[in-house]
Formats: sequence, structure tokens, C-alpha cells
Amino acid sequence: MDKTVSAAEVLVEREGPILTVTFNRPEARNAMTWGMYQRLNQACEEVDADDAIRVMVLKGAGGRAFVAGTDISQFTQFKGPEDGLRYEREGDQRTGRIGRVKKPVIAQIQGYAVGGGFGIACGADIRIATPDARFGAPIAKTLGNCLSMRNYARFAALIGPSLLKEIIFTARLLSAQEALGVGYVHEIVAPELIEARVREVAEKVATHAPITLWATKESLRRLQEAQPLPEGDDIVARVYGSADFKEGVRAFVDKRAPQWTGK
Repeated sequence: MDKTVSAAEVLVEREGPILTVTFNRPEARNAMTWGMYQRLNQACEEVDADDAIRVMVLKGAGGRAFVAGTDISQFTQFKGPEDGLRYEREGDQRTGRIGRVKKPVIAQIQGYAVGGGFGIACGADIRIATPDARFGAPIAKTLGNCLSMRNYARFAALIGPSLLKEIIFTARLLSAQEALGVGYVHEIVAPELIEARVREVAEKVATHAPITLWATKESLRRLQEAQPLPEGDDIVARVYGSADFKEGVRAFVDKRAPQWTGK
């Protein structure tokens, strides 16, 4: 996987105690490249290494999307199930790395937060969204792939296993209002006000005791991950080695509806 990234595709800006990461591919609805994922990980490391940074903010450029998934064109590079296993393991690490940042992470969400973008948003501690925000993982309609066992567990912990199954099976996206109702989104703010509101919340959090914030976040993370997960590599390998996954990628590239066979 090519992990080079243009500095313009992920903007990292520091203002006082707040570090802001902006996913900056608005022409592609901020779909993530491998290099963008790597730069996000580096930003997490920067936050942890600097005690003067108290809060991390994640947002997308352009107003149409937070992150509209992983750039699907990259999946044409996959040659077999081992590529899918590596991708899902790295997906685990990406979402988990955001969750392990020692400072609070706020996601400022406008438009689509789907697929990999849903995972990034799930890693945040506070999610503030505009009314047009949409959330989910429509993988049964698009690529015919799956999530890792750890990410299924993370997502189910946030919205519940029943709702998670329903949105994956139907490939529908949660509205901001529905996400607020299940506690996934913490606040809905008008587009023209969200920047100021996120800044207000970040500045307030930044004034609070950092050790207390870290202890709360780390304790809850450990509680969530206390139970060992069952093995899931066989599931991931079967899905990413399937004819359906290859068809999903081809159909996306060809801009047509995929023809699923269940094989």
C-alpha cells in the first residue's frame, strides 16, 4: 500500500491548547488514502507527546463530508485475502489509536461520516454534528466487504448491535437526529455555527484537569476492551478473498451496480 500523502490532504494546525486535524480532499468528499491515515496516526502521536496540547479536533473540509470512507480506488491494488486482513488490522489500529489518544478528541461532523469516516468518528470522545450529517457503513451495497471483529464490537458498543445490524443489512445511513437519539451524536448545530461551537467546547474542556480527563477516558477504554474477542481472521479472509468483493471493486471502478453471487 502506497502511504505517501500530500501535506495539503491532511492539515494539522495548532492554536493554543487545541490541535486541529482537517481532512482536506473536498473534491473526493475527503475519502481517505493510505497516506492520509498514516498522517492522522502521526497527529495522534504529536498530541500525546505535547503536554501543552489539551484537546484534539477532527473535521473535514468543504462542508459536504467529514470523511466519506476510504478511497475505494485503492482496493484495486488488493490481490487476495491477506490484503484484506492487513487493511482491517490497520483499520483496528486507526480507530483504536484515536481512542487511545491521552487527550479528549472532538469530531466536528458535517455531511457524510461513512465507512472509514464512521470509524474515525467512532474513535472520538465527543461528536458534534450539523443537521445534514449522515453516519454508517453501507458495505453490503458498495464493496461487499466486512469490518474487523474489533470494529464490529466498537460500533455495537456505541449504537447497539441491533441497530448496527439493521443499518448494515439495509445499507441505510443514520440521520443526525437519529444518531442524537441513540447517544452517538452529542449535539446538533447549524452549519454556520458549528465551527464556533466546537471551538467553545474544546476551549472549555482544555481548562479542565488533564489527569482526570485522561483517567476517565483510559478507564472507560479498558472497561470496553476488557473482554477478549473471538478470532475473526477467518471471516475477514473469506470476505476479502470472495468473488463478491472483487465484483464490488470492479463495479465501483466501472460505475455500475454490482451483481452479487454470494461466492
